Amino acid sequence: MKDGLLWAPDKERQTHTLLAAFIRAVNQTHDTQLSGYDDLYAWSVRQSGDFWQQLWQFSGVIGDPGESVCDIDPEHPNRDSQWFPTARLNYAENLLKHAEQYADQPAMIFSGEHEVARTLTWRELVDQVAAIRHYLDTQGVQPGDVVAGYLPNLPETVIAMLATAALGAIWTSTSPDFGVDSVLDRFGQTEPKVLFTTDHYHYNGKTYDCLNKAQQVVDNVPAIERLVVIPFDGDRPSLPAGVDNWQDLLAKDAPPLRFTRVAFNAPLFVLYSSGTTGKPKCIIHSVGGILLNHLKEHQLHSDVRPGDRFFYFTTCGWMMWNWQVSALASGATLVLYDGSPFYPDAGVLWRLAERHQITLFGTAAKYLEALEKQGVAPKEDYSLASLRVLCSTGSVLAPEQFDYVYQKIKSDLQLSSIAGGTDICGCFVLGSPLSPVYRGESQKRGLALDVQVFNAQGQAVEEQKGELVCCNSFPNQPVGFWHDTDGSRYHNAYWNKIDDIWFHGDYVRLTAQGGMVFYGRSDAVLNPGGVRIGTAEIYRHVNQLSEIMDSVVIGQQWQNDVRVVLFVKLAAGVTLDEPLKQTIKKTIRTQCTPRHVPAVIAEVSDIPRTKSGKLAELAVRDVVHGQDVTQLSALDNPASLDQYRQRPELTE
Repeated sequence: MKDGLLWAPDKERQTHTLLAAFIRAVNQTHDTQLSGYDDLYAWSVRQSGDFWQQLWQFSGVIGDPGESVCDIDPEHPNRDSQWFPTARLNYAENLLKHAEQYADQPAMIFSGEHEVARTLTWRELVDQVAAIRHYLDTQGVQPGDVVAGYLPNLPETVIAMLATAALGAIWTSTSPDFGVDSVLDRFGQTEPKVLFTTDHYHYNGKTYDCLNKAQQVVDNVPAIERLVVIPFDGDRPSLPAGVDNWQDLLAKDAPPLRFTRVAFNAPLFVLYSSGTTGKPKCIIHSVGGILLNHLKEHQLHSDVRPGDRFFYFTTCGWMMWNWQVSALASGATLVLYDGSPFYPDAGVLWRLAERHQITLFGTAAKYLEALEKQGVAPKEDYSLASLRVLCSTGSVLAPEQFDYVYQKIKSDLQLSSIAGGTDICGCFVLGSPLSPVYRGESQKRGLALDVQVFNAQGQAVEEQKGELVCCNSFPNQPVGFWHDTDGSRYHNAYWNKIDDIWFHGDYVRLTAQGGMVFYGRSDAVLNPGGVRIGTAEIYRHVNQLSEIMDSVVIGQQWQNDVRVVLFVKLAAGVTLDEPLKQTIKKTIRTQCTPRHVPAVIAEVSDIPRTKSGKLAELAVRDVVHGQDVTQLSALDNPASLDQYRQRPELTE
């Protein structure tokens, strides 16, 4: 392994990528001589308008692109410029554009913990979208109205979203593991007109009822006029009067599917921030911005093409659900899974990959770490010949997990450690099928995004740690926040540090190869003695120890300074004795620096995480300092915070 190089595509593979075809198209159209990713990236930032216009044509977007590519705001060209200001299109029309050509081929394949697959063809998908659109029409849903899903990751969830988008309305969703209060924090703000839910769902071998929680949501959100129930297992549920059964809606005659074209910047999705410091922000994303950006990220960065099998382990409360669904626009078959990734055993997702010949497998970094801890080696038990791309996101992918992927999953694979988030419903940093993978690095910055690293003085730096920023405008910037009439919440979230520069909140380093190394969230950075330390640097080494199942680290205010405090969840049968503490400290001191070594190490039985699996570092920090965590409902396991209150170790 030379200089951390883990994988590089061979010449034949590079030549046949969509990215290579796109470069050829740019060279022909614009009389350029671009060669390779770095050339294209530099051109796409310099000529971003030409890039997005070329992408519209290359990916075959259906719609009227309008007369101009970008209406540049003279005062705030990065924050307030409008992309494709006169364009008209429909998101669902573009996701279903391959349906006629591939009518009898699978559009979606669904499997749950029972591991019995259910397939929906493109023809069946269109027919069912038409039926649900017709139902929404009869309920008076109009462009601009909100329709919500309180749903598992089912094919019917995709259908309900596409029906909503087909008529120009707005879709928002959350997963059924959210409690009623969490759902009310979200849907209570966006006020949907129709709510789709399910009768029950399965997780880790258990069945959970959904109807009672859904009815409580309806009772507390006056805007909801109709509740529709989707049977999870296909059996007809017993429903109260006034509640509609999905099966009945499909049985009714419906006119052929129609698409209502709307403005490029019309709202399509409302996504929600985690909400750990207050009510979740309701982030509005546009029809054209989402479509164009996802086409870029799927086709150019991930080489997704017609006939591919596209899988992402996600719930409907995470933006990766929206990201996954857009792969239909590239002609890919969605492989959907709902349930635990470790039930009935750790092989459940890899059996799915083998049976359905998955080409892109997406997951969270924590899942890969858990597989490694359990000694799972998918390549030894499953045929993964079709697998070309593995995406990881949600948290920092440690260098050791890079090794694990290539040693235990597949050696000939594009490993894309992607990073962005709900804020842009996409990525600032992701993969390149033309470029090598280096250990511990995300491959490349996203095309047409002027992503840089700023130091504390606001200067762009390379090979130094700093803040991830974006210094230009891009189509998938949020339309704004719901009910943020003067735009102040939107401005304060991203734009208030340096005028007209997007600050994303990641602590990173831009490498000599043009890749990116992540060190954690910048608001969780530790600062002992004035030295900035990314939390991921500590997790990387502590979580590799066999005695440690998980950990969370914070900075505690202590004697006019900050000291590092590490909480660890131990493996079964392990005791946090002095020898283990010394092992932890020695590991951190050796692998990091003496500054990284925690002053206090304490044991807990659970580590708080958000519903999407992200560490709730700020919540732990607040509890340790005696401050209230205002939105406990944002956490998957809020009761775990009780263990962090008034710890005697933290007063010594």
